[in-house]
Amino acid sequence: MLYKKFLSYRAFLTIFLTLITMEEQKNSQPKWEAKVSARVTSASADQIWPLYTDFFNLHKWYPGLTTCHGIHGTNGEPGCIRFCSGFSVSSEGSGVDKGSENWAKERLIAVDHSGRSLSYEIVDSNIGFNSYVATVKIVPGADGDDHQNGCVIEWSFTVDPVEGWELEDMKQKFKVGLQGQAKRMEDAICQA
Repeated sequence: MLYKKFLSYRAFLTIFLTLITMEEQKNSQPKWEAKVSARVTSASADQIWPLYTDFFNLHKWYPGLTTCHGIHGTNGEPGCIRFCSGFSVSSEGSGVDKGSENWAKERLIAVDHSGRSLSYEIVDSNIGFNSYVATVKIVPGADGDDHQNGCVIEWSFTVDPVEGWELEDMKQKFKVGLQGQAKRMEDAICQA
């Protein structure tokens, strides 16, 4: 009887230690890092930048994003938080059912008006992104003459590896979204 209890305890201990090792291996994977960009030819960096600092209104520009509004703080100020929903990005292990709306709460963590860049992080979501931090930078056109040569929108991010995704697929999805966003922004500025 004592021998059976010992074997049971030993089996439990083996399973427990295996699970801990698997979790440690999962957490030791390097973060994914990527950058995508989109060129805007008919609008300057000075014209595009204010559209980004309107942090609570991303839904006006990002394709497929149906909702974006502030839930904390002052729009465009570090520490403010926006709620975004309706986009088509989620991971296999996120728990999002097909047909359910994806959402994320994102905190603005830094704004550099002179360098035309801002950084934000996902603080809560149902899309399966952990430790996601992104920086958007608006770079003037060639030779710094942004009125003649448009600008480039650069979106870089780091995130823990996302279950059900490959980094290159994620990068492509972000690139397509950014290109659609850049086109919407450019069209709005040209029509104004």
